[in-house]
Amino acid sequence: MEWALRFLGVGNASAVELGSPMAVIERDGRPWLTIDCGGEGLTAYQARYGAMPDALFVTHVHLDHVAGFERLFVDAYFNPGRRGRVRLYVPAPVVPLLHRRVGDYPNVLAEGGANFWDAFQLVVVGEAFWHEGMRLEAFPVRHHWPETAWGLRLQGALVWTGDTRPIPEMLARHADDGELVAHDCGLHGNPSHTGVDDLEREYPAELQARMVLYHYASAADGQALRARGHRVADPGQCVALAEPTAPRALPFQD
Repeated sequence: MEWALRFLGVGNASAVELGSPMAVIERDGRPWLTIDCGGEGLTAYQARYGAMPDALFVTHVHLDHVAGFERLFVDAYFNPGRRGRVRLYVPAPVVPLLHRRVGDYPNVLAEGGANFWDAFQLVVVGEAFWHEGMRLEAFPVRHHWPETAWGLRLQGALVWTGDTRPIPEMLARHADDGELVAHDCGLHGNPSHTGVDDLEREYPAELQARMVLYHYASAADGQALRARGHRVADPGQCVALAEPTAPRALPFQD
């Protein structure tokens, strides 16, 4: 079985040409779990896979990460085979924020009779959740305001930080099994995002060597990050992942 991470978009909220920061964990070349639902990212998803996502993890609700939800709702709600079956894994503190951001609109259909959440299967996430028989971990990161943004770990394969300042204490716990670490990093940091100086100061060389950086401001900034010796993701790039060591569900016995 082959695992990979495909970057649908790698830019910050202003870098439209780089796409909204969104990715897909692939298994044997097929989408397994999508991370976030930005507008440009969802367009890239459709272009790549010829369909809409079946399962998504939501890191936080800034619009470059959730602006595609109206399109996803329409696709799922009007398809009897998908309505109520598109899985949304959402950390518990993020659920009310997501509802206010994308779900709380009077009469989601002009004709009435529909609720935004009718289109989805909402799975509220604590420290971990199960997807297709495999356990994934969620952990809070440092972005904009406490308990509003979360990272994702597929043990042994991938850690996705989402938008964040440096989180060495979290990665000491959630990236201790050789995972590839996809980390927010721009050329310059700010109170909500990591800059390359922050990254190089806060993380040991061994961990930096396992990182691939995204959420930068321009192609030129990406080149500047590479010039400092860092691995930087491009839109559409697919990166091989190790076989996960995450716990797997045992066969159910009645």
